[in-house]
Amino acid sequence: MAHKKKLAAAHVAPVFLDTLATTKKACEWIRSASRENIDLLVFPEVFLPGFPYWINCYPPLVQGGLNRRYHDAAIEANGSEMREVAQCAAENNVSVVLGFCERETEGHTLYNSMAFIDNDGKNLGIHRKLQPTYAERYIWGRGDASSLLVVEGSVGRVGGLACWEHTMNLARQALLEKGQEIHAACWPSLSTMQGFTEIADQQIEAMMRNHALTSQSFVVCASSPVGEDVLSVMESELGQQEFLGVGGGWSAIIHPFTADLAGPHKGSEERLVCADVDLEDLADVKLWVDGAGHYSRPELLWMNIDDSPKKGLKMVRRDGLDSPDEE
Repeated sequence: MAHKKKLAAAHVAPVFLDTLATTKKACEWIRSASRENIDLLVFPEVFLPGFPYWINCYPPLVQGGLNRRYHDAAIEANGSEMREVAQCAAENNVSVVLGFCERETEGHTLYNSMAFIDNDGKNLGIHRKLQPTYAERYIWGRGDASSLLVVEGSVGRVGGLACWEHTMNLARQALLEKGQEIHAACWPSLSTMQGFTEIADQQIEAMMRNHALTSQSFVVCASSPVGEDVLSVMESELGQQEFLGVGGGWSAIIHPFTADLAGPHKGSEERLVCADVDLEDLADVKLWVDGAGHYSRPELLWMNIDDSPKKGLKMVRRDGLDSPDEE
């Protein structure tokens, strides 16, 4: 495998809540990435069909209709939209990490998910966000550790997390211990939301640099700006609001020793944030710190990961005896 790769973050907004149009737009950006000889393209959090910003701007009880619309715009992991993106990736020889709102097959639960698609169109795995944040908890179910994946494909060993999962240090450690070389970080725009305008970008930057160094991996951070169509949908369905504005996003590529390789890029201008990287640099960084090796100190510090797939919650009886898992 060649050690030199070209990585890119898609600083791009979806066609909000339009699943078909956003699928087409994803393919357009994959073709653009191919023309720039990009090996791996990372899309933002739930790029398809967009982040449900209204959940933080209106009372929960008035959101039912728009939440149902969001549910209907979600896709199944093996659905036609994902197959179209995978086919486009194969036709253009580009590996893709796609943030998408996943609807459970033959079910109704939604997940904040990331698909890892290789340059031959093969879907190497799906990661489901472990812990939805704040109001996200009444939109998405919780993923489990069976989807804490590091997949090995044409570009190397790639893993990823969404948004504030990066505050979950043990989740990041799990990817480190699986030999992650490239980290896909998927985010929405936070910096145009009231209460976050002065701190969101600093938070994201701190988490991205920290993960680059502590995991010794190249970090590709992809964020979506907020478009006018987002505000239009929200205000036409739920009324005026003053908590969210257009623009924002923070997209960048960071070296394992924390240097900027590309970006950060912010604001409404859509573009590919690109950088050439050499995976051989990882060995140079690991001379100093190897989180899965001499810096792990497993005789002092260790963790246990329950990576069995979960369906429902394990119930605990009052007599202290475990009951069978829910089906």
